[in-house]
Amino acid sequence: MATPLQATLTEGRVPEQLKSLALPLVWGLMATMSLNAIETFFIAQLGREPLAALSFTFPVIMVLTSLGIGLGAGTSSAVARAIGEGDPHKAKRLATDAMSLTFIISASVCLLGWVTLEPLFLALGATPDLIPLIRSYMSIWYFSAPCLMVPMVCLSALRAMGMSQVQGYLMGGAALLNVLLDPLLIFGLLGFPALGLQGAALATLITRALMLVVALYILHARVHMLVTPFLPWQKLKASWMAIIEVGVPAMFANVIIPFASAIVVAMVAAYGTDAVAALGIAMRIEPLALIVFYALSGVVGPFFGQNYGAGRVERLQEALRVLTVFCLAFGLGLALLLGIFGAEIARLFGDHPEVVSITAAYFMIVPISYGAYGLVMSVNAAFNGLGRPWPAMIISSGRVFYIYLPLAWLGQHWWGMIGIFIATAFANLGLGIWAWCWLKTHIQQQTLLAEA
Repeated sequence: MATPLQATLTEGRVPEQLKSLALPLVWGLMATMSLNAIETFFIAQLGREPLAALSFTFPVIMVLTSLGIGLGAGTSSAVARAIGEGDPHKAKRLATDAMSLTFIISASVCLLGWVTLEPLFLALGATPDLIPLIRSYMSIWYFSAPCLMVPMVCLSALRAMGMSQVQGYLMGGAALLNVLLDPLLIFGLLGFPALGLQGAALATLITRALMLVVALYILHARVHMLVTPFLPWQKLKASWMAIIEVGVPAMFANVIIPFASAIVVAMVAAYGTDAVAALGIAMRIEPLALIVFYALSGVVGPFFGQNYGAGRVERLQEALRVLTVFCLAFGLGLALLLGIFGAEIARLFGDHPEVVSITAAYFMIVPISYGAYGLVMSVNAAFNGLGRPWPAMIISSGRVFYIYLPLAWLGQHWWGMIGIFIATAFANLGLGIWAWCWLKTHIQQQTLLAEA
């Protein structure tokens, strides 16, 4: 039986492996997204001011989460390739050094956040009367930054070993614990103090601290992945650079996604409050619709990394074929469902005719491109897994700056708000073709090199 430090992803049927890796992440991501929605609902019961204060924290939390995702991508890529190469010592060294690097970065961010809390949030547009509420939340949340980012890197190392089910269980368990603690600490149930917004942050800190302990225990005691973090600077630097090489571009590629969403919101805002409300509904439903693609992209990187490290280029070709067929077929199914039931979904959030009409129009147009967008996610993850992060960075930035913005300007000029939706769909479709061709060409080049 293969040990965790053997290349378990280099043998067996490709479709079955990708399916078995992705399914646990689907449930874990679904639990996490549900938690975010439920926690927002709890805080909304406290009034408009706490909800507004929480809203101002989202950009900061999103940037720090993107930093963790980037470091996780770098870790997963480096560790998976080392395992594929049959070098368990290198894999252990990279995993351990990724933890130390992430802890140093996250602790520095925690300190910086504390020092700059008030000027930062005033610069983001928060009014002075909201600062005490924001401080009550973020002064605790910043302490949880290491407990957010280090587990993300731990779980990325486990994914690199083909152990995505562990991540699914941990994410699901953490979400359940958090949703149980939230009402106790926010509203003061069962004898707990009513801490309001501060209670939500404390529930997050407790959950993440426990998740960190469990993740480190699994890595150290169960799969024996961690070694001493103390070694000569030159060796440590080389290890950190292997992680940063993929991690930094992956972080920026991830940050571009909310940036693109902000552009869409700004353009739609010109058409009034109803249009923004409709877009808000669509943007809440969209991540849930795409959750399978998110999960799939989370396991594509380790799969490509292990097989590339092992020289199994033919499995990369097979994986690209499987990903293409699945993403396009699943995306078509999503487009049909949302196109048919888009208006009914919108009515769940209210029955204002204009809001329902605009939401339904969005779901008639944009989901046509979901299959292509899902393929882009997988292609970007594949490039990161191969240790080539810059194509993913160029593809993500290209979607916004080279494709979407010109199309959105033209679409808005010709067809108004509907033109913006059409531009979004065409940008996703064009980007999907571009990304697929790029990865296909790269794999063909690697095949020729392997045959030479």
